[in-house]
Amino acid sequence: MFSPEGPSVRELAVQALSSVEHGYDLLAPKFDHTPFRTPDVILDAVGSVLRRTGPFDAGLDLCCGTGAGVGVLARVCRERVTGVDFSAGMLDVARGRVGPPGPPVSWVRADARALPFGPAFDLVVSFGAFGHFLPRELPGLFAQVRSVLRPGGCFAFPLVAPPRPGSPGYWALLGFDTVMRVRNALWRPPFVMYYRAFRLADVRRELTEAGFRVELCALPEFGLRPDGSPRVRLVMARLPDAARAQA
Repeated sequence: MFSPEGPSVRELAVQALSSVEHGYDLLAPKFDHTPFRTPDVILDAVGSVLRRTGPFDAGLDLCCGTGAGVGVLARVCRERVTGVDFSAGMLDVARGRVGPPGPPVSWVRADARALPFGPAFDLVVSFGAFGHFLPRELPGLFAQVRSVLRPGGCFAFPLVAPPRPGSPGYWALLGFDTVMRVRNALWRPPFVMYYRAFRLADVRRELTEAGFRVELCALPEFGLRPDGSPRVRLVMARLPDAARAQA
């Protein structure tokens, strides 16, 4: 799973026994050499869809990590791009990179559940971060996203279809989540990372209740499951524009 440049087993164990924030501070220098970093093929696929949908003026990468998703925003936003994360270590790595061509990029340390912005963005994206939020936190998280979007704004993120029950992938994810739940029952502080907690039906319901209109866009680069459904979808949650809101 990890390249030779990635973290050792001992480093992963230390990180896993830390808080989420401190764990990612420790992981940050080697994060891009782990499977936790969103692959470029997914970033490029999302960027292709957003280019057809945009352009946008201002974009926000929610839980930006080391900044891989900021490159997507830089290709589809005209005025400015912001990355926000609560790990100072991840942001330090992001700041140390050569910035992508395009609009100016800024980095802000903050919790996604308490964003320090007004309605200043036309597009919010997020990649691979939702396993760090418990289901009961989704309403508050989506309310925060709504609060930073301008009328007509869009919240977009890829969502991989869950593995078929009984498949090796299913048992692997179930085993990982079980280990994390046992770890959190026995050790403090908790480390919230549950890969089976972010389900499409729950996401659609909570986004709709938060005032978004939800669209699903299949990413054909990843093919279909045996039942004919897409392996990867782009969730695009939109706010009504000002004219429609007043109608």
